[in-house]
Amino acid sequence: MKTLVECVANFSEGRDLRVLDAIVSAIRSVEAVQVLDLQVDVDHHRSVVTFVGSKESIGEAALRAIGKAVELIDLNHHSGKHPRIGAADVVPFVPLSHLTLEDCVAIAHHVGEQAWLRFQVPVYFYEAAAKRADRIRLENIRRGQFEGLRQDLKSGSDRLPDCGTAQLHPTAGATAVGARNLLIAYNINLNTPDVRVARAIARTIRESNGGLPHVKALGIELKARNQAQVSMNLTAFEKTPMHQVFERVRLEARKHGVEIAGSQLIGLVPRKALETAAAHYLEIEDFDSDNVLENRLERLTEQDEEA
Repeated sequence: MKTLVECVANFSEGRDLRVLDAIVSAIRSVEAVQVLDLQVDVDHHRSVVTFVGSKESIGEAALRAIGKAVELIDLNHHSGKHPRIGAADVVPFVPLSHLTLEDCVAIAHHVGEQAWLRFQVPVYFYEAAAKRADRIRLENIRRGQFEGLRQDLKSGSDRLPDCGTAQLHPTAGATAVGARNLLIAYNINLNTPDVRVARAIARTIRESNGGLPHVKALGIELKARNQAQVSMNLTAFEKTPMHQVFERVRLEARKHGVEIAGSQLIGLVPRKALETAAAHYLEIEDFDSDNVLENRLERLTEQDEEA
């Protein structure tokens, strides 16, 4: 049976499409790897490339993308609303079919080691791939961003990378490589440009402040849209579903006298997450995933293949 791994790589470039085209082309140069999605954000100055491949091919595709980012992105001339430590900022591997999270940890460790050997980019392992408990959470690794991390390493702090020496790549910084389960990158935009409102909502709803379980949140200003944004990662959407997050943000926004202007998905979303939200808002009685036509057809196909 064929293995299938997803990589949701984040790059610190959201304005120069030529750079992004080069990164995507590098990924596509690996046989049997497919690019599923490219999300570009000008305000965040960041892009997310989602691609899939086998256990054997996905790591090489990620490495080629990292190499192209190192070649073309200079963090000394980069500023955006999203925290970052590297040109190829975050490279997580997600098990989709016929492999485990532990398999993805092995892929992440191989990619991290090779990223240092090939490109001299220091690597920090996070989530399931973390080698230190204080590096499981990505925000701990990104504390202070590129500039702060560079200074901390110069001063001899306890932030040495898992692969590499106590010095960032001069232009490409460092890369966080991880293994994790599916998450949803989900942003909610407000009908106000006041970023203080978004930050207050983020503080209230994120898990680390006692808010919603499995929710990470930041308040960000979107100058291009003249809006404030609550930018979130939903790390266990089956336990804290999208509609629950949406309603909580709406409730908190109204406390500040503002409304939701709309929401955005960054990258791809599992079908089950949208099914759950649809069933909630449509108030469908006794809803089951088999009520979805495509799900029923896929199960029939799987039964035919096994017969």
